[in-house]
Amino acid sequence: MMGWIMVLAMAGAAFLALWRIGRVPRPTWELIGAGLLLGLAGYAWQGSPGFAGTPVMAKSAAADIDPKLIEQRKAMMGSFGTEAQWLDTADTFGRLGSARDAVTVMLGGVRAYPKSADMWVGLGNALVNHADGMMTPAAQFAFQKAADLSPQHPGPPFFMGLALAQSGQFDRAEAIWTALLARTPVEAPWRADLESRLGALRMQMGKPPLPTEPAPKPAPDQRAS
Repeated sequence: MMGWIMVLAMAGAAFLALWRIGRVPRPTWELIGAGLLLGLAGYAWQGSPGFAGTPVMAKSAAADIDPKLIEQRKAMMGSFGTEAQWLDTADTFGRLGSARDAVTVMLGGVRAYPKSADMWVGLGNALVNHADGMMTPAAQFAFQKAADLSPQHPGPPFFMGLALAQSGQFDRAEAIWTALLARTPVEAPWRADLESRLGALRMQMGKPPLPTEPAPKPAPDQRAS
């Protein structure tokens, strides 16, 4: 019933506007009325004026970001301090699907800390997320800037390799990750994840799995016999 009331009210308002504002001549009133009635008939035929309205739920814009990547980032770049707060804020926007806001946050981060490799890695990650996981020239520049600022930092090559792998540039990703693995200490908390990702990438490329390193030999017994 409410649907019909609204439709009739709109039709009446349209006729009144044409009569008072449009100053249409009297001989055309019947033609205008016929047009409005034709529209009402079409609505009654195609629409459902007797049904209650059903609001359409908006699709969730939350991004599907791997929580392991956030943990990896924290392991490589720390979880405390002002710079970590910038990164955490960008991660939050990314998880909510606000990739543009994440980029804006990290642009502020690199302005505040232009010599921080962590900030440039965070910017690169935000740009990749904004591009739906693809490497872009801007993201490439950010990762390279981070690598130039801190050549031994594991973050730039790890996340650059990840973006390259997601973009289908498997050869470049493998080369970067292989070099990173070669200089990563055995006790590093991110080594196991790096090995897993590199091994999966090599399998996808049709290459043999990574060679397993022999277990370290036990130290000789130094006790006196």
